[in-house]
Amino acid sequence: MQQNLSGLSKKRPMKSRLFLAMAILLSAPAAWPDTAGHPVTMWRAAGQTNSVYLLGSIHLLRPGDYPLPAAIDAAYEEAEVLVMELDMDDLDGVQAQQLFAQSGVLQGGKTLRDLMGEPAYQQASAAADAIDIPIEMLAQSEPWLAAVTVEMMMFYRIGFNPMLGIEMHLVSQAGRDGKPIEGLETAAEQTAFLDGLSLDTQRDMLLQTLEEGAGLEESIDEIIHAWRYGDIAALESGLLQDLAKNEELSEALVNGRNRRWVAQISELLDDSDDYLVVVGALHLIGDQGVPELLAKAGVKIVQLSEPPSVQ
Repeated sequence: MQQNLSGLSKKRPMKSRLFLAMAILLSAPAAWPDTAGHPVTMWRAAGQTNSVYLLGSIHLLRPGDYPLPAAIDAAYEEAEVLVMELDMDDLDGVQAQQLFAQSGVLQGGKTLRDLMGEPAYQQASAAADAIDIPIEMLAQSEPWLAAVTVEMMMFYRIGFNPMLGIEMHLVSQAGRDGKPIEGLETAAEQTAFLDGLSLDTQRDMLLQTLEEGAGLEESIDEIIHAWRYGDIAALESGLLQDLAKNEELSEALVNGRNRRWVAQISELLDDSDDYLVVVGALHLIGDQGVPELLAKAGVKIVQLSEPPSVQ
């Protein structure tokens, strides 16, 4: 199921990053070497009567990151229905923002400093200063919301835009083509995953996000190279190591959701329609990733590659 063709393991290790907005925030450089036929971060699960494609999502992209791998377009063309983490064509962005605010904005005079405790807050303040983030702007945020806010700010600074991400790209196509979009979860469920984390885990999340912010631009292209070339071994070593250190975070944001999604995806097999399922790439790697769990359940599933004619 897995192939390692990028050679990243021979370079210096990739910096591990914990992308907090429900999935990995990925992109790709504008130019790539001629390696037609290379793997991509996408799988095909075969039912008796249909196919279910599993695509590792890139939630934010830069203008120069297009075109996407041709295998993605081919899977989209074959699928009659798209399935995403959220039902994106029916998602009310204003309501989603309100939900985040209701769950993550502190009330009753409490502050981020109170929740962090003085030693951790001073550590966070120093890390925020190093990446030119005014920590005062986060004063009314719970640590998980502060971490998400910082993560998004850092990606915007280096040119990423959610409107250019794979989800929005496919939502636009589906709207033009009249293809339905379904969701695996609701916005309320996704918010609850973060808001339900223990305070210790939230503190760790914010500190890691701040401390890794300075190295984001340096490390992101290595991670993305592995994504674009389907180098699952490199993605696992670069993305799962830090996550595995926090069992609560791993279970709440990744492994538990993977198990629930496997049950939902299994129900799509043997339908009359083909499906393209688009979820964060972190959910598709490792022995607890969706492809491995499906394979263990007896589903025939293979990693896909670019067509050999693609340059």
